[in-house]
Amino acid sequence: MRGEQPHPNDMPPMPETSRSQRVIPIQPLYAAEPKVYPRSVKGLFQSWRWVFLWLTQIVFYGLCWLPWNGRQAVLFDLDTRRFYVFDLVLWPQDTIYLAVLLVLSALALFLFTTVAGRLWCGYTCPQTVYTEIFLWLEKLVEGDRPKRIKLDAAPWSARKLGIKGSKHLLWLLLSLWTGFTFVGYFTPIRELWQAVLSLSQSGWETFWILFYAGATYGNAGFMREQMCKYICPYAQFQFVMFDPDTLIVAYDEKRGEPRGGRSKKLAAAVTAATDPKSQGDCIDCGICVQVCPTGIDIRDGLQLECIGCAACIDACDQVMDKISQPRGLIRYSTENAVKQQFTRATILRRTLRPRVLIYSAIFLSLLGATAGSLATRVPLKLDIQRDRAALATETAEGAIENTFRLQLINASEKTRIYRVAIDGLEGIHLAQPLDVEVAPAATASATARVQLEPGSAASGSHPVRFIATDTTDSAVTVTERAMFWIP
Repeated sequence: MRGEQPHPNDMPPMPETSRSQRVIPIQPLYAAEPKVYPRSVKGLFQSWRWVFLWLTQIVFYGLCWLPWNGRQAVLFDLDTRRFYVFDLVLWPQDTIYLAVLLVLSALALFLFTTVAGRLWCGYTCPQTVYTEIFLWLEKLVEGDRPKRIKLDAAPWSARKLGIKGSKHLLWLLLSLWTGFTFVGYFTPIRELWQAVLSLSQSGWETFWILFYAGATYGNAGFMREQMCKYICPYAQFQFVMFDPDTLIVAYDEKRGEPRGGRSKKLAAAVTAATDPKSQGDCIDCGICVQVCPTGIDIRDGLQLECIGCAACIDACDQVMDKISQPRGLIRYSTENAVKQQFTRATILRRTLRPRVLIYSAIFLSLLGATAGSLATRVPLKLDIQRDRAALATETAEGAIENTFRLQLINASEKTRIYRVAIDGLEGIHLAQPLDVEVAPAATASATARVQLEPGSAASGSHPVRFIATDTTDSAVTVTERAMFWIP
């Protein structure tokens, strides 16, 4: 019969080839993917994304310009090795708070992911936020999705070059301002601004401004969804924290299938759920795919590439409105809720499961302990070193004397005078009264000569205590131990 394919057994045998003649196909390291052109969408969740976008960027771009006690409110001053966070001044000795902050961030990420999936990725992740800003600029210059596709497919011309150049110029300006702002958290930003205007900034400041600007420009302008799909480690292990009761962006397959075009006049009661032969609510318009920033089809189920932005929910809800069907074909739900048609009350009740309670308890306990430590933190640190030239000496009056080097750190932003005292052995005293004045957020050194009458204690090392107290505020006091040596 014409067009009939021959049976494999009827085909002539292939000539044998030597092992060296066999052609082995080359496997690429990665499959090339078409460029994603996200379609603009409006809706409840898109509005929330813009709210978080504005909040995060107002904080990032504005906080470094906020004055506070004669300096900027938040400054990580690496030159002086001091971190300023409003009234809080942290020193290198306070790195424990940085470690705790990282642990709290990890616990918060685990907790929020277990409860509500990738909300961080969809609403506040810098990659998502800056990609959204860059897409907005791209739409402003090149137009919406169809115009961008048409422009990219068109041959190069003066018009295309001008449009593309304008877009990249806006991207570069935003990236440079972002890099400048980032460095402004480590160098006082007003000083940095004057230095940049006069081209007198240091080499490392120039490097980090350009480095962070380049990262923003490349990640948000070109890599975009590739960062989320292949590079971001969070995307790779997020499913470890998911369970069937985790809130995700879900497609209701029972309601939507079988797909296909439909008339607006089709009765809403006749659906795939009530009549298996009827048409499902999904009209297979593909808009949910067009609006996805990572280019996936949510109807294929939960995927690693889904960042939980809910753009597909807003798009699908608009389509459902047009065909007079109830919203929620694509919605925030859980795997169990979609399969078993749980109510919202049931979904909320199943949120309180063991792993969520454990994460919450650990997070709240650590957060409370950290907050309590900061609230009761004394803005004074005292370091003591023994004079290594001589363990003990004898004064003209016959007393035994040990010499110590004191370093006092004033962790507040006002000048303080600290009075130093000592106890721990009967009759021990300072050779002379010792008051040390320390400037705001500064350190000061002093020498303490400690004396003890002979015969007051046995030979050897004896623990003593140095006590430093603010002369105007007795609540600001610290105690440090040292060893007094008797020959």
